[in-house]
Amino acid sequence: MSEPSLITAVARNFKALFKADAFEGILLIAVAVVAMVVANSGVAQPYFDLFNGYLWPKETFYLNTLHLWINDGLMVVFFFVVGLEVKRELVCGNLSDPAQRTLPIMAAVAGMVLPILVFLGATGGAPEYRAGMAIPAATDIAFAMGVIGLLGTRVPKSLRLFLLTVAIVDDIGAVAIIAIFYSDPKIMWLLISLGVFIGMLAMNRYKVRFLPLYVLGTLLLWYCVLNSGVHATIAGVLAAFTIPIRTSDGKSMLEDVEHALVPWSAYLVVPIFGFANAGVSLEGLGLENLLDPLPLAVGAGLVIGKQVGIFSSVWAMVKLGVVKMPQGCSWPEVWGVSILCGIGFTMSLFIGELAFAGTDEAARLLRDEAKIGILMGSLISAILGYVVLRLTTDRPESAEDDPSSPVV
Repeated sequence: MSEPSLITAVARNFKALFKADAFEGILLIAVAVVAMVVANSGVAQPYFDLFNGYLWPKETFYLNTLHLWINDGLMVVFFFVVGLEVKRELVCGNLSDPAQRTLPIMAAVAGMVLPILVFLGATGGAPEYRAGMAIPAATDIAFAMGVIGLLGTRVPKSLRLFLLTVAIVDDIGAVAIIAIFYSDPKIMWLLISLGVFIGMLAMNRYKVRFLPLYVLGTLLLWYCVLNSGVHATIAGVLAAFTIPIRTSDGKSMLEDVEHALVPWSAYLVVPIFGFANAGVSLEGLGLENLLDPLPLAVGAGLVIGKQVGIFSSVWAMVKLGVVKMPQGCSWPEVWGVSILCGIGFTMSLFIGELAFAGTDEAARLLRDEAKIGILMGSLISAILGYVVLRLTTDRPESAEDDPSSPVV
């Protein structure tokens, strides 16, 4: 390759990293790496003290550490954005058309069930690990779409849309899992939360279009859900479903709010969450810990369970004539995208924190082992999915035709 061509290729790759869909994934990788380095450096103790040091007694207010404020408070923004995306897709997007939603919904369901079965098989159903079986069930939208972004236009639009829809359905499933299996409900607060939620729905029904009222309602709903025993982030999803789609002037309040919050969620909330939760101290963790059933089960669930569940379900439905193959793609490309669905990072870390909650050493060890499995499984899925798509695409010239696409 000549020197000008090499410079052009390098410049194109560098530019591609900062495209919205690619940069989010790169940022999450960088945050995870930095968190791991810091957690195993000379400033490890200040790092853990920063997030886990008590701000006040728990009796004063439940959220008494920065870690809890991030996971139960700041992450409400992330779940609110997820809720907005889901509502938009259900009302006027891909999930609104039965013909288009059948394949990704069935694939997403299989892609959640198989990882759980792989997890249970790898752990032998041991009761001490059972709480973590849902950890490998979710797909990280930003991370997975970031890898797709690095491939430019090599990946057909139909598969990009398929991956995005599967990830959204995954998020719905993950939210349901959190609400059902990682909650300890208190009836009185649940009824109060329901009343607030109904009030916000009524505002929508009677065409209240004053956004600050919805902000106030969201904060009130969050506080009530926090006290109800259901995980507080569920309030973000519920509140999002009350945001009006259209306003009186024909504009979309939901899309305006979503567009305003997506950058904050992608470039601030999720990276802060990743930095606070991805740091694992390897001190005292030997090779035997890395090969324990828990990290292996989480990693296998992400790498094997996800791709087998999604790819096999797509193959079966297409062969049985239930649905048509995504337009303009090959089976190897479907396989590559199925592998990318094994990137679980954000939601998997979140579920891992809930599954093995506790302040004792045993709970901490289980959380750390789960994080190792999540990081390794997500990294392997990202690299393997990228390689498969890069090598099997039958349209390599398309990436070169697009000046914003990376040359890799």
